[in-house]
Amino acid sequence: MDAPLVDFLAVEKVFSDFWGRPRVRALHPLTLQLAPGEVLGLLGPNGAGKSTTIKLLLGLLQPTRGRVTVFGGSPLDPGVRARIGYLPEETRLHRFLDAPETLDLFLRLHGLERAERRRRVGQLLDMVGLRGNEGRPVGEFSKGMARRIGLAVALAGDPDLVVLDEPTSGLDPIGTREIKDLVAELRRRGRTVLLSSHLLDDVEDVADRIAILYGGHLRRLGRTDELLTRADRLRIELDRPAGVVTDEARLAQDVSALVPGAQGVTVSTPSDRLESLFRRVVEEATAGAIETHGARAGGPIAGFLSDRPGSPRPDVPAPARAVPAALASVLRPAPASAPAPAPAAVPTPAPRPTPPPASDLRPPLPTPPPASDLSSLSARPAPPSDTPAPPKQDPKTSAAASRVLSRLVRPPQDPPA
Repeated sequence: MDAPLVDFLAVEKVFSDFWGRPRVRALHPLTLQLAPGEVLGLLGPNGAGKSTTIKLLLGLLQPTRGRVTVFGGSPLDPGVRARIGYLPEETRLHRFLDAPETLDLFLRLHGLERAERRRRVGQLLDMVGLRGNEGRPVGEFSKGMARRIGLAVALAGDPDLVVLDEPTSGLDPIGTREIKDLVAELRRRGRTVLLSSHLLDDVEDVADRIAILYGGHLRRLGRTDELLTRADRLRIELDRPAGVVTDEARLAQDVSALVPGAQGVTVSTPSDRLESLFRRVVEEATAGAIETHGARAGGPIAGFLSDRPGSPRPDVPAPARAVPAALASVLRPAPASAPAPAPAAVPTPAPRPTPPPASDLRPPLPTPPPASDLSSLSARPAPPSDTPAPPKQDPKTSAAASRVLSRLVRPPQDPPA
């Protein structure tokens, strides 16, 4: 049996408050594996532990107890992270970059040359149906279009493990169908996919196995067909005879009479799924070349995602890839067990002179004249003959001015101790 790509061994996660006291046990001992080349559906109600499980896999959280290994190593290893493509629940990208610039930015982090970046950008835009929207900033995209560009970013580095958190949120039925087709194609090409979604029909269509969490506990785990099969029921479908109006109630009685011990027989006319009807309407509009400024139907899967010659997928996990320098500077390496070397001694600079207090930086105030001499300000000597004499002031006005001036030039007093 192949070694698991992802291995959770008795993993627990407890969130504590500021004082270190345990507050929430988000994940009870969880043991779960992902095999190479399989699609695992991670299900559960809100608060069941799905997001915590994904963050532990990505190294964004550390387990309280237990062990998480990805590709046989730590999730904090940059070489491991370089092999993971992640589509978060909410798409948050640079609002002022357009779609090609956004993809080029992430492809640069993977250390790809310019010609290869251009090739992948074109293939990814065709694959997610955003061709024709190259000049629009990502901030103007609708939620569904933002999910499409987020999916392209997740697959830009040709990952071995793809983690999709609510990938069909905000997508139209056409985009939802394309996501499911893409997941199936990735599985066929040897990729491993972890799919978390509240849309159970989407998971049912593509997942090989299903894991259901509740309250941090793993309540169900098994193959999709085994978990959904109802062994106590039997369904028979056949084409309706042409030109014959069948009485469904009478037919049910006939079937009960023909099959010994048959009980609870129902006969009904099957109906088409709304998704199929919607797809036919859109395909007819697309064939009629009706103009639209929104997302279009996606194209074939990007060519660079095909199996490479000599690739060990899906039989044996490949060793960790070499991390480009641009990406290694962003990813945080795993903590080393050996102690770090002591930093080199830094010479201590000479002490600077202590600046004077702020109060000593103020210019000195002029010494005001005594209060007894303020009355003489009104009796000024006569100006020279060539200078016009100032107008005479009223004695009451002069006294008031003297009082105001005495308040303005009063020397500052020390603040109370």
